[in-house]
Amino acid sequence: MTIKEYAEDISKSVDDVVKHMERLAMDTSDLTRVLSDDEIILLDNSFQDEEDYVEDATDEEMINDFSLDEKAEQIAYDSNLTDDKEIKVTKVKKNTSKNQNVKSDFKKERKKIYKHKEKLQSNEQEVDENILLYKEGMSVSDVASALDVATSQIIMKLMGLGIMANANNSLSFEDVELLALDYDKTVKREESADISNFESYEIEDKEEDLKERPPVVTIMGHVDHGKTTLLDYIRKSNVASGEAGGITQEIGAYQVECNGKKITFIDTPGHAAFTEMRARGASVTDIVIIIVAADDGVMPQTREAIDHAKAAKVPIIVCINKIDKPEANIDRVMTGLVEAGLTPEEWGGDTLVTKISAKTGEGVDLLLENILLIAEMQELKANPNRYATGVVLESKMDKHVGTVATLLIGNGTLRLGDPVVVGISYGKVRTLKNDLGEDIVEALPSMPVEVTGLSGVPSAGDKFMAFETEKKAKQIANDRALREKEADTNRTGMSLEDLFGQINEGLKEINVILKTDTNGSLEAVKSSLEKIEVEGVKINIIRGAVGGITESDIVLAGASNAIVIGFNVRGSNKVNDMAKEYSIEIRLYDIIYKVVEDMEKAMKGMLEPIYEEKVTGTAEIRQLFKFSKVGMIAGCHVISGIIKNNDKARVVRDGIVIYNGSIKTLQHEKDQVKEMSKDHDCGLTLDNFQDYKEGDTIEVYELVEIER
Repeated sequence: MTIKEYAEDISKSVDDVVKHMERLAMDTSDLTRVLSDDEIILLDNSFQDEEDYVEDATDEEMINDFSLDEKAEQIAYDSNLTDDKEIKVTKVKKNTSKNQNVKSDFKKERKKIYKHKEKLQSNEQEVDENILLYKEGMSVSDVASALDVATSQIIMKLMGLGIMANANNSLSFEDVELLALDYDKTVKREESADISNFESYEIEDKEEDLKERPPVVTIMGHVDHGKTTLLDYIRKSNVASGEAGGITQEIGAYQVECNGKKITFIDTPGHAAFTEMRARGASVTDIVIIIVAADDGVMPQTREAIDHAKAAKVPIIVCINKIDKPEANIDRVMTGLVEAGLTPEEWGGDTLVTKISAKTGEGVDLLLENILLIAEMQELKANPNRYATGVVLESKMDKHVGTVATLLIGNGTLRLGDPVVVGISYGKVRTLKNDLGEDIVEALPSMPVEVTGLSGVPSAGDKFMAFETEKKAKQIANDRALREKEADTNRTGMSLEDLFGQINEGLKEINVILKTDTNGSLEAVKSSLEKIEVEGVKINIIRGAVGGITESDIVLAGASNAIVIGFNVRGSNKVNDMAKEYSIEIRLYDIIYKVVEDMEKAMKGMLEPIYEEKVTGTAEIRQLFKFSKVGMIAGCHVISGIIKNNDKARVVRDGIVIYNGSIKTLQHEKDQVKEMSKDHDCGLTLDNFQDYKEGDTIEVYELVEIER
């Protein structure tokens, strides 16, 4: 970066930077020149020393003030007076001394790491001649060229495998893998070898470099079931005795210690945020704790949290809270867990269940021990000797220091001054703080930290990677920005139309989110779908529930590459807009065999032409009128579009479709009309339907054929 850019980066004037450069005997003749990494480090130290000097002077003034307080105490003692503030003064004085020692240690460590910065292992892997990189749509001739053999030889080998292909035919990843076996080559996808695509980039560590790392744990569950109380108890119980002021959680994650080992907890706002991160490719947790209140049982939000945790494919511990309450009913909770697909170990299943009281602390130590037990079984390891990689937990813009981001270190070590790329932003780590807000010089695997120095505000779930030089980091960030721009224009989700193509490319499991109007419908549709199997490909219902399609369903579908099926239910306009944004297909049905038929045909590549429902108007029933000749008439207000007589229509009540038919009559005041537009009132009747209720929504639609 140039001198001007450096000044802007640290929020100083160019004149201030020039003064420090002159003091350090640096060349200031050309203010547009690019500063070297060594010059930036020296300037960073110079500005930090200046700030430390001011802080030290302030501390000295505080110490002088304390000496005056001591004299006052002595006078009071000599006069046989009492002073209630004696203890407080002594404590503050001790803390100040302690803070000075911590600050002094940090200064020494910071200077040491800047002046004697060791080079870590690069994340960039060396080129291996035994690896063949597979590109999407790779042809027979491309494979021959990569293997350095004649195209005719590859064609002959393919014939031996029962594959008839010419030089220009594309080959699947699996086909190329089979061919490569004869040439002692390992096949990897091209994106796994591109370091600028570090979400998919494969880093291989030597076994001797791997060290045990703390487990990362997320707690989820229904609101008011005690998640916050449990987190607070765990935090407070890990404060050293005698430490003044208790613990202050500065960021949305923290570390605690149990039996000499550390555990990292992530304080997420809920399972939707957890899955949002997973949708961005971030595996943020090793273990999920589902918390259930013993006096309330398994609630809808609990089931939703279980579905999200299962979709993440991580170990689950169930924590039954509030066992100290008189109305606690543990057997009811256990039954609810079984119904949700989690059978407790004591009931013959494989789900670990711990009973606790977050209020009194009963069972919390056992919970922490169970976390460490599962972590030990998982053999969680990382290499602390390479440049760091990890994920963003949260971020914000601070008007004083710029971008502030909370990072979770996944592998490697993050140090002060390291150039990092986060999402499409980059920068150097200017400050590094732990979960207590203390300045540190380096962060090890599984450690949550707060950093400043990034050029932009990243999103929660964005991956990050540290590099050896700022030049490399800037280049990677630019490459990622270009790729993201291209991806935005080409982004597609899972749909029935391209299902057959994905199966041919090796897809073995189709994820489906199923929402229905009743439990009976749910079991019937779920059972029918799970029986479908086409050429070894099965359907996996990752979420099945009663009720309308929600935003949480769309988020889960986006993270799991799933299709959403609604049976006699619909989503709101907001949900439909979100589905379009995520490129998620929502399929709506009212006949079970049609659901099964469409899925089977899609899996075989034989789908018939489809018709899309285009909503032409919506109206809300606001008043009911009863007439002896015609029965009930629904008094409606047109919310959007146009309502036409004889159009197809459905009645939606609380997100569930209760009628599907057509408009029988339409009138305005006493006159029969053909149509009514937005913001007008009208009366209507539906064919063979009388069960109107105020607040119901009437959707009018038409079927439009969609080209494949």
